[in-house]
Amino acid sequence: MKAFFDERQLGHNPHTYFRRGAAMPHQEQPERAIILRDMLLKNGFPIEQPRDLGDTPIKAVHNPAYVDFLRDAHARFVADAGPEALAIPTCHPGRRRGREPSDIHGQLGWWMTDTSTPLTEGSWTAAYWSAQTALAAAEDVMQGARASYGLSRPPGHHAMADCANGFCFFNNAALAAHHMRRTWSKVALLDVDVHTGNGSMDIFYDRGDVFFCSLHPDPKTYPTFYLGHAEETGEGDGEGCTLNVLLKQGDGETEVLRALERGLSAITGFGAEALVISLGFDMASDDPLAAVKVDAEGFSAMAAQIAGLGLPTVLVQEGGYLGPSLANNAEAFLTRFRKEIENQ
Repeated sequence: MKAFFDERQLGHNPHTYFRRGAAMPHQEQPERAIILRDMLLKNGFPIEQPRDLGDTPIKAVHNPAYVDFLRDAHARFVADAGPEALAIPTCHPGRRRGREPSDIHGQLGWWMTDTSTPLTEGSWTAAYWSAQTALAAAEDVMQGARASYGLSRPPGHHAMADCANGFCFFNNAALAAHHMRRTWSKVALLDVDVHTGNGSMDIFYDRGDVFFCSLHPDPKTYPTFYLGHAEETGEGDGEGCTLNVLLKQGDGETEVLRALERGLSAITGFGAEALVISLGFDMASDDPLAAVKVDAEGFSAMAAQIAGLGLPTVLVQEGGYLGPSLANNAEAFLTRFRKEIENQ
């Protein structure tokens, strides 16, 4: 099983964000990707650099104007506000009535939903190559590989069609799923990051060709809030093609594996021909953003259940932050998944 990664993804280097009303160190650091890359090398995973497919596959999922905005937004912000200012939105349009302004501060609020995705000098390049990494993994599977892993960083599953959210700029897993529709008529996207895959849900909610399932605590009381409720099942052509399986904060391996089994059963019922996994390791009990309690053994069991579907599978990295067990959990999942597919 190949892995894909590009060193340019390390260029996004946010220092601060605002959470619960206070400035604090940003959780989504380049070191995350270095830890995961080194784990891959230790375990003999071949790592390839993605080729550049351009921005057309990105604009097929995201609003093209949003993509173009991100390209030079940081440079424009610094030119106006100075290099010491934090490039986050401070003006917001509310529920999106109105139209995009031309002022950079107004545009930040138009295209970015919160303070968790500050732009840095390397953000555009990192986000671009994070997207290309996921697309490369998708292409690998489309060309016949049983599975492939995209070490995408920054992550993507909170990014909506037309806005950044929750550490995410481009929705890498959604890009992979949409791209894979060139080969398969029905694709499933399963999100096992501890947070709601609200961006993926936003993108696919009215589509019947991509089944979306997310496992997460109740959004009434846990970020990212707003989307991911059990009664949200899709609309229009997508009615019945969204499944939110709610966990309780503090749930352990037994509850998570039961929820995963429900999601996998629904994916089978949908008739999925290929699978994308939004793979987060922030379900770990010692993750800085922990809400449930899964250990390395639990991640290994999750890998076995997912591999058991027997589908062509793209694994796209999402969360999993700088907790003590990050490398061990990633190793447990990815080596078990590799072993399972090799024995099929």
